[in-house]
Amino acid sequence: MTKDVIALTPKMPDLPTLLAGLYAGGPDLGVNTLADGAVVQLCAPDGRPLVSVETPVLVQVPGETARLLGSEGSEASEGGEGGGHDGPVWWTEARASTAVAEAGRLAGSFAGRLVTVLGGAVWPPEAATTEVVPLTTDITAVPVPATATPAVDVLTPSTAVVIQDRPLVPMSSWLSDALRTAADNDRAVQIVTPPGARLTLATRTALRGLPNRWVVRDPEDGYYDGLSGAVLHWKGGTFTPVRDAHGDARLAGAFGAVTGANERQLLLTLRTRHPADPDLVLGRSLETACTRLTGRPPAGWSTAEPVNLPWSTRQVTDLARSRAPRPTWLIAVGHPDRPLLATLRVLRTPAGVEEDITLTLGYGDEEAPPLDAVEGLAAELDAEHGLVTLLTALRQGRRDLTVPAHAEPPPTPVTLTVGRTEADRIRRPPAPVPTPVRLGPGHRGPLHYRLGQDGEAWEQVRVLVGGLGTAES
Repeated sequence: MTKDVIALTPKMPDLPTLLAGLYAGGPDLGVNTLADGAVVQLCAPDGRPLVSVETPVLVQVPGETARLLGSEGSEASEGGEGGGHDGPVWWTEARASTAVAEAGRLAGSFAGRLVTVLGGAVWPPEAATTEVVPLTTDITAVPVPATATPAVDVLTPSTAVVIQDRPLVPMSSWLSDALRTAADNDRAVQIVTPPGARLTLATRTALRGLPNRWVVRDPEDGYYDGLSGAVLHWKGGTFTPVRDAHGDARLAGAFGAVTGANERQLLLTLRTRHPADPDLVLGRSLETACTRLTGRPPAGWSTAEPVNLPWSTRQVTDLARSRAPRPTWLIAVGHPDRPLLATLRVLRTPAGVEEDITLTLGYGDEEAPPLDAVEGLAAELDAEHGLVTLLTALRQGRRDLTVPAHAEPPPTPVTLTVGRTEADRIRRPPAPVPTPVRLGPGHRGPLHYRLGQDGEAWEQVRVLVGGLGTAES
């Protein structure tokens, strides 16, 4: 049974339409709001939430519905009055409680009623109905949820468990809220998915670091960690590795099932630093990198998926200023013909304003990653955007940049560039490293290192970063 249902409509769902959708459970159910009205909940007579509905989002970025929902999302955005794959579409997402059997059907009926009035389509298509779904479950036998966070299905003193029964798990605003709330309360977030599910790269990045986990249900091993492969069990209110008599974790058999597709990813990890100037415009480092590598700036940006806003360095800057001195984290995507996803973290430090950027691009069997453009990019970032470091790497991985629940080879570093300010302070490396070249005119440009192969390259990166006058993460 589907837990998440999405209505894709060419028109914005107004209040009367939303209320008509919420009437899917009949007159006995109630309505509640959370987050200053940003979330509307369809509730049982005793007040416990059955379906939570987020404020509709206008997705203006071409290809975004297809990226997150696959061919069904592409067809949905193309269909209906005013649709079109490249045109805007209103994305209204409903999340059903996993504790009540009728909740999934209620979410489908809510979305189906929106589409009946406004046109468009429901994802997944089989969830769409317009029937009234009576509540037959004995609510008094259902435990009262311990959390008001809509994305969380199970809450313990140590862990917030999020159950996702969808093929691709995005970094939705639901999930972002769960991660933020859990971190504030010293809890882990553990996402549970069926076998065959994948994560978006943004979700993978946000989930980084134990005790957060991606928990995959497996018919043979029960559960395993989708990122490490360790077989897991539920113990003490959290998923932990099953250990043998020697204390070692066992790898799930499904984790070793690596596909042989000859697809690659180009990864760039870069940091820039700027004086805290009132006229500073953020996002230009990322824009420069995307333009150098793809010929175009990013297509869109947002603080969650779906990425809904057309790319704008001014809007990125305004958001970061409004949140300062707290850090700002956001996502950017490329155009449909070139898989590209970036995360940007803006933070205020004693040295100025720093941008930490990860940029990943996907390439098929017959496509060559533009490694010859990296030196020019590094020189431009250093000359105009305050480059601190730029690490470039290649890895075998899916062209669509999604993360499967099986082993993937680690990336291999190709080059490391140290910006001129950092290069002037670099200490003599304690071990042999490649001889760098100076980029740009004169003898005071950034230091550019062409690294060795395989394990040797990572050791060279470790030695070079260790030789910097300031610690790099």
